[in-house]
Amino acid sequence: MTQHALIVAHGQPSDPRPAGAALEALAAQVQALMPGWSVGAATLAEEGAIARAVGGRPGGVVFPMFMTGGWFTRVQIPKKLVEAGAAGWVVLEPFGCDPLVHDLCVTLVREAGAGEVILAAHGSFKSSVPSDIARHVAGRIAAETRAEVAAGFIDQEPQLASLTGRAGVCLPFFAAEGGHVSDDIPAALAQAGFAGRILPPVGLDGRVPGIIAAAIARGVPVCAEACRWAR
Repeated sequence: MTQHALIVAHGQPSDPRPAGAALEALAAQVQALMPGWSVGAATLAEEGAIARAVGGRPGGVVFPMFMTGGWFTRVQIPKKLVEAGAAGWVVLEPFGCDPLVHDLCVTLVREAGAGEVILAAHGSFKSSVPSDIARHVAGRIAAETRAEVAAGFIDQEPQLASLTGRAGVCLPFFAAEGGHVSDDIPAALAQAGFAGRILPPVGLDGRVPGIIAAAIARGVPVCAEACRWAR
């Protein structure tokens, strides 16, 4: 019997279709690794996308392509599922909470061979959870590569623009290519006089479909408060 999974991302509200198409391409890559599964995709930015993707199926799992747990994974996605008549679906731990993603960040820095690293993340002025996970990953990178690592944020302190006098590489701790990655991060780093190289966001690495497939197969539900790595 076919099992069902749905990858859900925030998307780009100002222009939702390109991000939706990119997520569908990712879902197809995950599908190719999971015989016996049907893997779909939907963004919150596209009106009705979740309802169309679940298609009245009574059960399945949702994999949030988000970098941290929070309101979207605990409240908004379950609400959309209920509205779509898919209350039997289970929401899994998000992408950025997976220890294999943290391992991948360490590997990407090792492959870049840089002695200085900026981990660029979104952050939040409302909650410490997004910055906690970014700092956890920055600590992993520092401990396992011996690089000098600083975490910088778009929506909280320390902001990326304040990280002056740095070179090496910047690794965007983001799930996809969007306005923050294409515009905000380069602009902030230019303001800081960053003299290094900006790597692609971790979510675009070619090893990500395998990480997502493994997470779907494990089926670990999202916890009530924050990512399980923090426990």
